[in-house]
Amino acid sequence: MQRTGGSVSKHLRMRKRTGDHDSEEQKTARKKTWASSSAQPRPCPRLLWWFKRGLLAVCVIYVSVPFMMAPFPDIIKHLVYSHRVRVPFFIDHSQPADLSLNHTMNMYLTSEHGISLGVWHTVPESQWKEAQGKDLEWYQDSLGAGNPIFIYLHGNGGTRAASHRVGVIHLLSAMDYHVLALDYRGFGDSTGEPTEVGLTTDTLYLYQWVKARSGSSLVVLWGHSLGTGVATNTAVKLMEHGIVVDGVIIEGAFTNIRQKGAHDLFGWFYWKFPGFEYFFLDTRAENNIIFPNDENLKRMRSPLLILHAEDDHIVPIHMAQQLYEIAQSAQNSENRVKMVPFARSLGYLHNGLYKDPHLPNIIREFVHSLPP
Repeated sequence: MQRTGGSVSKHLRMRKRTGDHDSEEQKTARKKTWASSSAQPRPCPRLLWWFKRGLLAVCVIYVSVPFMMAPFPDIIKHLVYSHRVRVPFFIDHSQPADLSLNHTMNMYLTSEHGISLGVWHTVPESQWKEAQGKDLEWYQDSLGAGNPIFIYLHGNGGTRAASHRVGVIHLLSAMDYHVLALDYRGFGDSTGEPTEVGLTTDTLYLYQWVKARSGSSLVVLWGHSLGTGVATNTAVKLMEHGIVVDGVIIEGAFTNIRQKGAHDLFGWFYWKFPGFEYFFLDTRAENNIIFPNDENLKRMRSPLLILHAEDDHIVPIHMAQQLYEIAQSAQNSENRVKMVPFARSLGYLHNGLYKDPHLPNIIREFVHSLPP
């Protein structure tokens, strides 16, 4: 009995030691599991707080902007004109030679009281040497020598010094044409604030200034993007005074600013917003920002050339096609209205048509078709 009892006691002591041993292993395993879970990165409460507040702020701004359009028309003005974006930076517009425009005179014209317009006059490249050191009077006199004259009307944002605008100036000068490129009021180094009436007034003044000095030379308006609206506005205003512009070229043209607004970056961002048309499109007309190319072409009688890239990401080419059909119907002439599309594969987008090697011949053919 004692032997048996001793064996049982001994066995119980061994189980206790084994149990203690198992317990230690379990403790070690639990420690390892805890250490492993502690090593996993946990989101910082402060960072999460800032993320939530930032997301809330974005949502509030997104919803607030449409309601700020009507009471704050300056927002619409900046969206349409982007005139405060004065790129390229650090450019002295009084020194066009810095941009290899060595046969260019910088001048300032007063279109209205208090409105000073910065204008570049580039003479034909064939007169490059003769132009060196000449004064403003010589440049003005050169307008009457018989070479065709282009008034270049740029789009929104930036200044006349933007690379694609300088590219057009070089192109036309190399073709032996004069080029007058202006910054409308509020753009570049010109004074004032832009309005549709104001931009048209500036262009009318420059046109009349050129005509007073050009003799029998052809004068052509070339508008790009927003400048197409300025060009057709100007041509229609002149028609009201019995003047038909010798020729008009519109590049990257839209039908009207309302329809263009539905395709721009801001419109794309908000196009599903409830009341999109009222808040974003109709408010432009309410603030007298229309630029109605479609309506203008119904009245315009100047020979017209439409240039457009198939891959234009700012103004879809179907708008140019619509304008072509309107103008052709209005003038009832295939010879006076032409459209030249540029293949998508060329990659010109909205600003790159001046790079096309065939463009000089297209322009030259158009100019030769204009009545003397």
